Amino acid sequence: MSNVVFSEGVIKNAQKIIDDCMGYEDAFCQSRCPMGTDVKKYVNLIGEKKYDEAIKVIREKLFLPNTLGRICAHPCEKDCRRGVEFNQPVAIAALKRFAAEQADNESIWDTTTESPTGKKVAIIGAGPAGAQAAIDLRKKGHAVTIFDKLNVVGGMMRVGIPEYRLPRDIIDREYNYLNKLGVEMKLGVEIGKEISFNELCEKYDGVIIAHGAHKGNIIPMAGHKAEGVYPATEYLKEISLTQKFSRAVKRVMVIGGGDVAMDCARSSWRIGAKEVYQCSLEDMAKLPASQEEIHESVEEGVVFNAGWGPLEIIEEDGKVTGIKIQKVKSILDKEGKFNPQYEGEAKVIEVDTVIMATGQLVEDVTGGVLPQTRGGRYEVDKETLSTKLDNVFVAGDAAGGFIVVEAMALGRKAANSIDRYLKGQDLRADRDFKNEWTYETKLNVPLPEGTEDLQRLHTNMRPAEERKKDFAQSDLGFTEEQAVKEASRCLVCECKLCMKECIMMNDFGICPKDIITGLVEEGKMEAMLAYSCNACDNCTIVCPHELPMKNIFIGSRKDFVKANKGESPIKGHGAIKIHQILGFSKLFTTKIRGGKKK
Repeated sequence: MSNVVFSEGVIKNAQKIIDDCMGYEDAFCQSRCPMGTDVKKYVNLIGEKKYDEAIKVIREKLFLPNTLGRICAHPCEKDCRRGVEFNQPVAIAALKRFAAEQADNESIWDTTTESPTGKKVAIIGAGPAGAQAAIDLRKKGHAVTIFDKLNVVGGMMRVGIPEYRLPRDIIDREYNYLNKLGVEMKLGVEIGKEISFNELCEKYDGVIIAHGAHKGNIIPMAGHKAEGVYPATEYLKEISLTQKFSRAVKRVMVIGGGDVAMDCARSSWRIGAKEVYQCSLEDMAKLPASQEEIHESVEEGVVFNAGWGPLEIIEEDGKVTGIKIQKVKSILDKEGKFNPQYEGEAKVIEVDTVIMATGQLVEDVTGGVLPQTRGGRYEVDKETLSTKLDNVFVAGDAAGGFIVVEAMALGRKAANSIDRYLKGQDLRADRDFKNEWTYETKLNVPLPEGTEDLQRLHTNMRPAEERKKDFAQSDLGFTEEQAVKEASRCLVCECKLCMKECIMMNDFGICPKDIITGLVEEGKMEAMLAYSCNACDNCTIVCPHELPMKNIFIGSRKDFVKANKGESPIKGHGAIKIHQILGFSKLFTTKIRGGKKK
């Protein structure tokens, strides 16, 4: 019926559902993934042993499932409901790896591209940000060329993450996707030497800067210029490319508490170090490194001095002979500013090598054309990643990303912007910036009844004393039995309690918001929907927000009857007509007490 005018009360209740229904809200894991991966869906497919379907869901968003399954910082796990409630999140990253190992056939890779646009884009950097941007732009029909000063693909993934964590054949295989799409690679080409930044901007219709943060940071403390002091980036790069370090390394101190510091410490064993130490301003409870990395470092024998800060590098004849450290009393002052204070007696540890894992910097490839901020990051519009040059955009570390999946999301954002620029479109119009990064979900549902605290399963590691001697893969992943069991721990976080309670509503949509949207936006609703409700109110009883679904369905019946000249709009409702004539039910009658028509 198109002539129904719904009453104010019905519309008001419908608007409340539109505003408060959580049926469309994403699970916590998905909202925390910068790439918006449908974690809940693929994890549950793994639990059902549908690995082919699971990898397809992953590849809708990620071209590096096997890589990310090994090295992703997995922000998705930080807000996993099992982690929040029981401190044991689902092993999401490891499950992603399992799906990739089981079913990531090149035959399922989507290599379709749109018709050629005639536009050319240059991308500086073959890391995850540049690669993701290249993929998205090629699929839009643009010609794409990636330039990288390294002779290998992968960027800092390749030269910053040790091979025992990320086998190089995994990177090469997954990067082959770019070759299949027709992305041109020019490796061993440094911008500013072989070709200038200005020349690049002139030859190409658009440019994306995504060359990462490859320059190490050295703390200017006493002795920092001595032979034997190296930035983590230089140390890890040489080890990654050659599986050795050209200078003698016997007793090593790594300064820093993040994952890079753990990589440096663990890599030191593998190139022949006899003693490996760590120190950081943060104590063990506050180390920024992942718990997995800390645990594996401890297993391998790294001696931690967490909560001890470096005071001085001791040298003799210009070479490192030791380092003096002292217990940290506080890191920040009363104003919250970085101002470490120490207490107690300092101690000296004899070492010949000091590795500073204290941050990385972005080197300028523009020759000063684009202004840089802290850490060398370029000044960009945070939403579009545009710069003061119309055809130049920035992505990855160079724009402020810190982990691989963030770099990929920034690559996608930059590609979206440059595609709009090449098409002469507004960079912001009709764009959902929320879903281009992590976001807050409004999902707030109780734990499913009977939820148990199930133990998180861990992947299979080679013995510490064995694995620390070589660069072979340390983590062997899940067995099938383990993966299926771990996937089954997912709580399938969603708010569709009313849909489970009411069979009827499932015939009309996926959640109340879906069902009611037409009523609010167009003033339309199916009469069958209103008359299918049996007024039990169970939908509202189980709803966390106690939304008034019944009030809408039952209340609208009056409006349908009124628009249908006092009769039910549903064929076969003859009995209702008798009630209208003879009865006084407030739901059905067309008369009031005294026999007068309404």
